[in-house]
Amino acid sequence: MPLLAGLKHDDETLSPNTVSFAELFGITAFRYLIKNAFVVNEGSTQRKSVLVENGRIAKIADEIPATEGVIVIDADGKYLLPGVIDTHVHFRDPGLTHKADFYTESCAAVAGGVTSVIDMPNTKPQTTTEALLDEKIAMASAKSLCNFGFMVGATNDNIDTLNTIDTAKYAAIKLFMGSSTGNMLVSDDTALERLFQTAKKPIVAHCEDEARIAERTAIAKERWGDNTPASAHAFIRDDEACFRSTHKAVGLAQHFGSRLHVAHVTTAKELSLFSDGSIDGKRITAEVTPSHLWFCDENYPTLGNRIRCNPAVKSSDDREALRKALNDGILDTIATDHAPHLLEEKMKPYFESVSGMPSIQHSLLVALELCKLGYLSLEKVVEKMCHNPAKLFGIEERGFVREGYNADLVLVDLNAETVVDNATLYYKCRWSPLEGTRFHAKVEKTFVNGVLTYDCQRGIVNDVKGRPLRF
Repeated sequence: MPLLAGLKHDDETLSPNTVSFAELFGITAFRYLIKNAFVVNEGSTQRKSVLVENGRIAKIADEIPATEGVIVIDADGKYLLPGVIDTHVHFRDPGLTHKADFYTESCAAVAGGVTSVIDMPNTKPQTTTEALLDEKIAMASAKSLCNFGFMVGATNDNIDTLNTIDTAKYAAIKLFMGSSTGNMLVSDDTALERLFQTAKKPIVAHCEDEARIAERTAIAKERWGDNTPASAHAFIRDDEACFRSTHKAVGLAQHFGSRLHVAHVTTAKELSLFSDGSIDGKRITAEVTPSHLWFCDENYPTLGNRIRCNPAVKSSDDREALRKALNDGILDTIATDHAPHLLEEKMKPYFESVSGMPSIQHSLLVALELCKLGYLSLEKVVEKMCHNPAKLFGIEERGFVREGYNADLVLVDLNAETVVDNATLYYKCRWSPLEGTRFHAKVEKTFVNGVLTYDCQRGIVNDVKGRPLRF
């Protein structure tokens, strides 16, 4: 996958000096006619043509004639999906930009067919006030190639402050019921109850029981000491730690009638706490990550700390249960929890290592591979990665292939292959736990707000900035 001339990739960061599609083709406006595509949308797959004008989907029809000034793209039977909306990312901007930043990670996003992201609040400083939220919106506006939104973070002390923030500016309230980067753990029961009672937006909860983790950590230190293996992560952050915390969050949401979304569910045991069926009308919903759908504890001996994340990658039985629950409607969304660290930070001894991994560039490919393996239909992938995220967070005019909607689109080839190679990674941290993996699909083109932003043959072809999401 050659990168476009002018886009440096041999340094720590990607140069923003890309050659634009407009420069290559001598055009000043972006108008595209995507012909002969299988459009996957709202539960069906139909061969259609799609006209994109002024950043929006202008027309969808069996046949659309080309007119002067329109760039015709013959999809030749490839599949056109809504752009993926990843509602759980850590782009590390501001304050942790030695690991990642909004430019590099948004490049990785669009290379993976992700056109919109929602970033988490555990940066430096933490996004816990409206002023800090405004600063992040301004920062992303200057850097991001994909569209973006943010969650604001709950703490033991800011519950009343959260209720003063303009609800149109943010997607949800992030609640850490397990410790995280920046230590935003909400451990005070009074604060928790007040949050569930008064929250004006969905609460997105990271659920792990701290007392259980502390107990298991002490056992691990006594058993293994300085030689604690990476596989101990699944022992320390086990299914009981997840279940206790998720059970508590669900109980609070049921008591107060709150809108709760549980992030990165990892265990079969937790699935009993959720209901199946359509996301429409649900008050309690759940997310799963591509990493927990792909990896299991059998991968620790070869990948070690590379797949260390919170909550931990669990057993193959848990992974199988997650895959089935996703298809059955118990799990509602797929989101990455993309959380880059430098490889040298990851490869330290267990108790000095850090949790989190980069994943956004290949999240859609993981889901498409699960289709090939028979776990999901293509329509189900689009539901979980595009439609449901838009519904869940009230994202306006995105997540669907509909006339009048913003033209966030991804063209994929299901008869091609992608081998994950270090040289093709856009992540600032420059590694992936998937290196060497062969996927039986390829992201061909990604359109953001009606602009061709990524092409698999040329890399990033337009350095046009994304927009703030509207909720």
